[in-house]
Amino acid sequence: MESATLLLLACLASAPPARGVSHLVIAPQSPVLEIGTNFMATCMIFNTSEVTADDLDWKLSETIIPKEQYTKINSSALNVTIRITTENSEWLFCLCKEKPGYVSLNKGKFIHGISLKKGYHPGKPENLSCIAHQDKTVISKIIMCKWDPVGRQTTDVPTTYTLNVKVIPGEFKNESTSENSTQVALEIFPDHLNMEIWVEAHNILGRIESEHLKEDAGWFVKTNPPSNVIIISEESFPTSLLINWTHPIAEPYLKLIYKIRFCPQGSQSWTDVPPADTAKDIQSFRLQNLQPDTVYVVQVSCKNARDRHGYWSDWSTNATKRTPEDKPSSKPELWTFVSDGGNINEQRVQIICKDPVFANGKINRFEMKIQDLEDKGKNGSWKWESIPVNSSSSQHILKEIPLADKKSIKVYVSAFNSAGQSPEAVLVIPAKELAPVEELKVWPHEGQLQLGWKPPKGRPVSEYVVEWVSGDQRDWQRENRNTRHTFIKGTLEKFVCYNVSVYPVYNSGYIGKPASQEAFLEQDVPSDGPTITLIAKGSNDAELAWTEIPLHSRRGFITNYTIFYTSGTETRAITVPANVTSYTLRSLAQNTKYDTWIQVSTIKGSTKGINHTFTTLKYAPGEIEGIVVGVSLGFLFIVLMTMLLCIYKKDVIKKNFWPQIPNPGESTIGNWSPDCPLKAETPKENCLSGISVLDVDVCDGKCVFEEDKASLPLKKDKYLSEEHSSGIGGSSCMSSPRQSVSDSDEGGDMADTTASTVQYSSVVASNGYKGQTPSSQPQQAIFSRSESTQPLLDSEENPDMLLQEGSRQSQRFPRQACFTHTARNKISTDPADSNQLEMEQQEVLEPLDFCPLEEDSEQTTPADSHSADWLSEAPVSSYMPQLGGYRPQ
Repeated sequence: MESATLLLLACLASAPPARGVSHLVIAPQSPVLEIGTNFMATCMIFNTSEVTADDLDWKLSETIIPKEQYTKINSSALNVTIRITTENSEWLFCLCKEKPGYVSLNKGKFIHGISLKKGYHPGKPENLSCIAHQDKTVISKIIMCKWDPVGRQTTDVPTTYTLNVKVIPGEFKNESTSENSTQVALEIFPDHLNMEIWVEAHNILGRIESEHLKEDAGWFVKTNPPSNVIIISEESFPTSLLINWTHPIAEPYLKLIYKIRFCPQGSQSWTDVPPADTAKDIQSFRLQNLQPDTVYVVQVSCKNARDRHGYWSDWSTNATKRTPEDKPSSKPELWTFVSDGGNINEQRVQIICKDPVFANGKINRFEMKIQDLEDKGKNGSWKWESIPVNSSSSQHILKEIPLADKKSIKVYVSAFNSAGQSPEAVLVIPAKELAPVEELKVWPHEGQLQLGWKPPKGRPVSEYVVEWVSGDQRDWQRENRNTRHTFIKGTLEKFVCYNVSVYPVYNSGYIGKPASQEAFLEQDVPSDGPTITLIAKGSNDAELAWTEIPLHSRRGFITNYTIFYTSGTETRAITVPANVTSYTLRSLAQNTKYDTWIQVSTIKGSTKGINHTFTTLKYAPGEIEGIVVGVSLGFLFIVLMTMLLCIYKKDVIKKNFWPQIPNPGESTIGNWSPDCPLKAETPKENCLSGISVLDVDVCDGKCVFEEDKASLPLKKDKYLSEEHSSGIGGSSCMSSPRQSVSDSDEGGDMADTTASTVQYSSVVASNGYKGQTPSSQPQQAIFSRSESTQPLLDSEENPDMLLQEGSRQSQRFPRQACFTHTARNKISTDPADSNQLEMEQQEVLEPLDFCPLEEDSEQTTPADSHSADWLSEAPVSSYMPQLGGYRPQ
């Protein structure tokens, strides 16, 4: 390599310079490099003194190579060493650093590059195999070979394979390819000669050969499978089949050996005949120890007998045959289903069985006998009963009988086919339950239902029965006494719930109590959601109920129910366990519409049920009745308390609503005269005052008035405070000055005094008063209202009727009058004084204090005599209308 590089450099140095050629040259040119090796290149400077080796740099693709990898040969040559690690092609450049002047103006002359092609050295081919197929009745002349390539290759450095075939002695053929297989065509197949075959891998980086195959030509031959395979069934040999076939190729070419395999029809488990029995040149073979009345599939293959490592032919086409029938060699699959009977303490027992596992033919009938173990007499056993088989079902219901509690029976069943009778199957249904298996577990695994359990303690078990039930479908299988783990061998459906039970069967056929568990082969979301029913509702709650989802719709184990309800603004959810089918929603709003639904969930997902809408009540049940009863009781209580209060305070109520007013007709003032004054009685504490009974003549009014002034010295100032006024009113003995209604808002409190103020009217007389001369013009009597709380009299409401009413009253009471003085009244005969009279009527004066006479008194008080003085000066008829406001005692 170094000598070649030096020679190249010498040639380049001696070559005359060319116009426009680069001053830099890299050697070697366009190399092919092996990945994983080091590569050294040299950059040389020609025909210029502008640069030296110190001005040069190496660049791999776009990366400057570090100075540490440079080696300076002289001032005009620079080496670089790089490691080839990647498979892709790259460019290696030698270029001059930036330099002003000529170099800067001619950059293209100071750069040179080469392409680096990369590849792998070819690997040694392995596992070379060659074969020559049978062509009709001879061996084909085409040799087909294949091998496993070793190593890697790139697109820049591909590997080529050459297949070499050599007949010893004689012909040599080869064929090249880039694949891992090819074929070579000979002139004729060299029967009984040796052959040498190998493969050579080569590329630009090297070449290598595979191992050489040196074998007899028959070693590479693969014949056709045996033809005309025939199976013969013999009635006298129900467990045997005879097989015959024909050689695929004539014996002068090859001597063959055979192999045979067989299996029951439908099975994928093949049974091989031992090679020692068939490794010979034969054309027939008898299969033995087969199952009677069973269809078998048989296949035959062959190869060169001279070569132990030759090629076996393909298997022959399937040949099938049924073995002859034989009597059943196993017991029927006897089992019972127990359900509740129609009567109390009674069960219904259904005796059912399947054909024996080794029926050895078609079962045409069963014979059964039932023994009552509780009856020890002659009738303890029933006679054998023959039950024909008329269906092709795998299960046969033999009998259904009632069975009383605490009664044991023993069942015997035998199966028959055309060849004979099977062994008896025995099963005992005990009156007393026997111990079940322990710790039963059922779980799905890889498309099967697996079971595991522990045997019962205290009693040996002869076998186990595994039963699975789904709706009306039932099936079972038997397991031997040592089984602790198994799987259900029957056909199971996905998303179907199975009730799996394991029964221990004790010696003599006694059935133990089952251990059961529900299981799914595979779970899914429920197909249907629950339907809601509203049971009851109130103002703040509602009771919901839903039916359990049917088993066929569950498709898995229910994990929980979720109740959703909304009133339009907010949706709430409540989760309840799977065993709950009703729930009461609480804290609901009154008179509100709710929309609710239920979501049922399994481990695979959830399904929503149908929506249900309801509206809560405005009032809770019984709330209206409670309100009515409460209000009624309250009203009744108030009425009763009011009645009791009225009864207890009747006197107070009577005094407040109906004050006690003396009856003028019963007054003793009628018997009083100034000449014979009556002795004044001491007034009682709670008596009413201001009652005067007068027996005066109208004409004596002046005299009475003067005498009234003289007889009341204590009241003189009050009566004479105004010359033309008179006080008419009354008060209790403990009286005090009172205000009128117009002067105070405390009129309601006046009811608490011993005597209420009585409202009267002022009288303006039509004739002269106290010696005054009346006007010449006729004057109508004027009634002016005083400030009393007593309702108006009829005469006050109707002044026009005053004279008529006064006339009637004067006729009724011609000589008597009774007044209660509460206000000062002014009687005037002057029309000019009319306005002044109305203004003075609004004034409130202190009532005069009088002590009224008792009803039965025959004397009058001094007040009566004084009242008579001024009373007499007015016509009696003018005062009589005021009597309408009095109520007699």
